[in-house]
Amino acid sequence: MSNFKEDLKKVKAFVFDVDGVLSTAVLNLNVNGDPMRTANVKDGFALHQAVKYGYPVAIITGGDCPHVRKRFEKLGITDIFMGSFDKINPFNEWVKKNDLNPDEIMYMGDDLPDYPVMKEVGIPVAPADAAEEIKPLCKYISDKRGGEGCVRDVIEQVLRVQGKWSTDIMW
Repeated sequence: MSNFKEDLKKVKAFVFDVDGVLSTAVLNLNVNGDPMRTANVKDGFALHQAVKYGYPVAIITGGDCPHVRKRFEKLGITDIFMGSFDKINPFNEWVKKNDLNPDEIMYMGDDLPDYPVMKEVGIPVAPADAAEEIKPLCKYISDKRGGEGCVRDVIEQVLRVQGKWSTDIMW
């Protein structure tokens, strides 16, 4: 078993699921029956910092909502795979496109669709309220629930260990 803090030193890229990770697992529905997602501004700040420092960041989600895409684009994320219930194919495409080593990728997922990708990456992590089948795969489980700062938690830890997190950072 490797040391999680040591693993953080080798992170060169991030991948995140949306529902249950970047938004809460419980979604309200609008009058059309479409999910209404929330977004945590601290997660957004951390994502923006990761992009600012040049980390490749991808979003892979089964959902397909233009508002969700727009939010991530505003944060500077360009690799957004929506409507991806089979997440391994877009993941492999992204890895190849960015010439990445899966051992140097942190993936945060919370449920069974994330399982295949989490088995492939070097640093699989999850929010506190992840499905029980996901937790044994993880090198770290945040004390924060999905949509409540778990993404900020892991990105901040990586940036701190790699000497890139500072109170002098400008948005």
